[in-house]
Amino acid sequence: MNRAELRQSIENAVSFSFAHSGGAGGQNVNKCDTKVHVACAVSRLRGLNEQELREVRRRLGAHISKNGEAFVDVQDERTQERNRAVAVKRLEAKIAAATQIPAKRKKTRTHAATQEKRLRGKRLRSLLKMQRMTKASFD
Repeated sequence: MNRAELRQSIENAVSFSFAHSGGAGGQNVNKCDTKVHVACAVSRLRGLNEQELREVRRRLGAHISKNGEAFVDVQDERTQERNRAVAVKRLEAKIAAATQIPAKRKKTRTHAATQEKRLRGKRLRSLLKMQRMTKASFD
């Protein structure tokens, strides 16, 4: 993955739409469109190979519209400009994270001492419960 090329392609292919935002801002919230909806066509992304593009489509399925656009909504900041910057960064981070292939887990076995300790604890608990049952039957 070429991160610089990916960032440049997102900046070129991104489209913004705006809406009234909830949250901080006081009366300004009721009259200004500070919420930002950012969409970027996945097919126009550069800097990713075919396998990485497939992974992006698979992992971000819930965040890709029917038009094939990855999207992010941001309403964290009080101004539209700051929300725009945050939205582009989040979209880039989301796409970059989707391309990362997690390392395969190595299977391991429990140590004999750990297993013995667990079984000893189970035996003690079982013994304690058995002692309670015998006391209850003599009453």
